[in-house]
This record gives sequence, C-alpha cells and structure tokens, in this order.
Amino acid sequence: MVKGPSPSGARKKANGDEPAAPANDRRADRLRVRAAWMYFIEQMTQNQIADVLGVGRITVVRMLAEARARNEVKIAIESELSEIVRLERSLEATFGLQQAIVAPLSNAQADPIPVISARTGAFLSEVMRPGMRVGVGWGRTLFSTLSFINPKTLPDFKVISLLGGVGVARQINPAEFAWRFAQAFQGEGYLIPAPAVVDSVETKIALIERCGLQDIFRMTDELDAVLLSIGGIRSATTFYRGGYLKESQREELVARGAVGDVLFHPFNVDGEIVDHPINNLVMSVDVDRLRKAPMRILTSGGPEKVEALIGALKLLTPTVLITDEESARRIIALRGGKA
Repeated sequence: MVKGPSPSGARKKANGDEPAAPANDRRADRLRVRAAWMYFIEQMTQNQIADVLGVGRITVVRMLAEARARNEVKIAIESELSEIVRLERSLEATFGLQQAIVAPLSNAQADPIPVISARTGAFLSEVMRPGMRVGVGWGRTLFSTLSFINPKTLPDFKVISLLGGVGVARQINPAEFAWRFAQAFQGEGYLIPAPAVVDSVETKIALIERCGLQDIFRMTDELDAVLLSIGGIRSATTFYRGGYLKESQREELVARGAVGDVLFHPFNVDGEIVDHPINNLVMSVDVDRLRKAPMRILTSGGPEKVEALIGALKLLTPTVLITDEESARRIIALRGGKA
C-alpha cells in the first residue's frame, strides 16, 4: 500500500546520518502515474483503480490530486515509468526503431486499444507538420486515435487513404478514417474510390488504368509518412469479419504461415508477403511503396497480434512503433531479448 511520508527518524539509517535509498519514493511515483493513466485515459473508477493497485480509495484520490498538482496530468500523462522506458529501449535496439512508445496497461487482460490510441493521438499531434503527405491505413485502433488528436490547421497538409472502401457502411471504414484524420488538421483527403477487394485482376487493372485511380497511387510515391495498424489472421479481424476473407481462405493462409495482414495483404512471422490469390484482388498500395516513406508509424497491440507485430516489424521496417506494455513484453520474449 502507498503510505504517506514516514517520520523523519524512520527515513534515517541506524547511525542517523544518511537517508535511506528512495525506493519508496520511486514506487509512489510509479503508482501515482499508473493511477492517473487508469483514471484519465482508461476511464476507470476510483474504486476500480484501488482494487487494481491494492490501495484504499482515499489513497487513489490523494494520488490523483498530487498528479494534478505536479502537472503530470495535462492533455496527456507526461511522467515516464522506468520499466516502460526499459521496454521502449529494448524494442528500439531489437528492431532498429527510431522510437518505440509503450503505453501502460492496468493489467495484462485489459483492452490495449484505448491506451495505444491515446499514445498514438498524442504522438501524431506533435509530429504532423505543414506540407506533409501522409498515407493512412485503417482499423479500430487508428479510428480510436481521432479523439486523442489535438486539432490544428496545417497548411498544404494532404492525407491519402492507402486502401479502397468497405462495401457495408460502418464507422470504422478506410474512407471515413482518412477523411476525419485530414479534417483534424484542416487538410485535404484523397480516397481510393473502389472496393477494398475486387472480383478479378481484370477489374483491378481497369479501375486503376481507366478510372483515374493511377493518380492516387502516384501520390503514394512521395509520402512523407505512413500511419498503419495491422490485423491478426487468426482472430476475427475486419478483414475476416467484413466478408472479404472466407473461412476456407483464412485456413489456407494460416496453413501457409500467415500471422497477420496489412492493408489486406497477408504476411508471415518472417515479414514476407504470403503468396495467395487475394493479393492480386486487393485495391491497396503495395508494401514496397510504403517502405519508401521517411516516417513509418506502426500502431497496434493485443495478445492475438504478437506474432503479427513481429512479422510487421520485419516487413514494414517502421521507424516508430506504438504498442502496449504487455504486447511489448511478449514481442521481446519471443525475440529472445531482455527488458
């Protein structure tokens, strides 16, 4: 349990001269930041936080008040936890990342999307600049980042959707995310006005060559940044739920070693695109173009995506990875690293 300051004598060594090592202070800082994260980002109640941290509700109230007094809670929680920093540094060293951002979780079973989205939104608010061309994917994680982005006006800012649209109207849609992301920065949005998956190679060629889509694809040759999330092929991802992938096809892909998909392109844990007819029917930008962008942001997490994340890190060679702490630990463990 977190305790208040001890009496002065209790903080001295036996000789009364030197203060004890500040381990309790570090633990108090760690608990306070976790409490603030759970309250302001994960929107847990004070009673729930008390149960998770093993402290009393009054202690949680005191920690939240102290976090505000220390200016640790503004738009985002700014204090870093030492174990989180170690995970970030380990990911950077293992995968050659320019930056890894690891979001704390209240427990290993918690839904990682809210915390990953919060960190992603804060990061994008900082790094987006005027004149940028940004290619974007889609998915629940990316869509959830919108509420954490600081809206501002960026002159000559362009957003290009990297995937065709979904046939069924729903909130989580490539076109919807690209458009709303562009709006957040008062920029222009460019969409691929075609289904995400077509019925034949001939249809795909006709749409690109005869319907003006080649201009959109040409724009992706000079991207300043790409923003992507991934799906796990073994789970009920949007790729599978949306009806684009039949159960028989999913089983074929798993049998061929697929662990995930990026823009509906399946890949294996070694970062290789899995050979399958679906690749020829997807209306999306190819991976080779994505890897040319100077800034490549991959944001995703969850226990069902650990192998997919490892494969995506090899396939996309992102410069920035944003994930949750449990996924980070599992990725490092599978790669034989240390955190």
